[in-house]
Amino acid sequence: MTYQGIDYGRGQTNIDHRSGIRYGVISIHEVTQAWCDNSEPLYLVCCPACGQEELKKGFDAKRCPSCYKVFEDGDFDYIEPSSYYIESDGYVAEQGNDDPDIFIIKSPYYTLCQFCSPCAPGAGYLMNHTSNGIKAYCFGHDWFDSGRAPYPVYSVKTGKLVEPKR
Repeated sequence: MTYQGIDYGRGQTNIDHRSGIRYGVISIHEVTQAWCDNSEPLYLVCCPACGQEELKKGFDAKRCPSCYKVFEDGDFDYIEPSSYYIESDGYVAEQGNDDPDIFIIKSPYYTLCQFCSPCAPGAGYLMNHTSNGIKAYCFGHDWFDSGRAPYPVYSVKTGKLVEPKR
């Protein structure tokens, strides 16, 4: 496979403009256990008094930041996460609640792969790796049950191939 695909983002979307590395996209089904063990919920809280919306990491909302209404027990009994995220160990990644794809926005690693479809313009689809592909952030070998990523893993810092631990 040598075809890079089409950059539907035209170099403007789903890219780290500082490093030039694209956001990586991978299905949650490839890293299910690691994602479930490490990701945290992100809630979209809507004040029942004024309607102000705010994203909250975890759920510890006590008072509305806009109208200062004190929340009561029961105000958010049925709230579900709007997405799940990771922000640790050099990784920043997010998965929408109803989307099985994880966007890797920052990572100590990258791989070479094809562009994603128009659904994620400018991002790279990690499972379609190719030797002359675009650079896209990816998860390291330790994110996979086998201990080996299904694509070559390179260090962002050195640009060198990272071998899995034995």
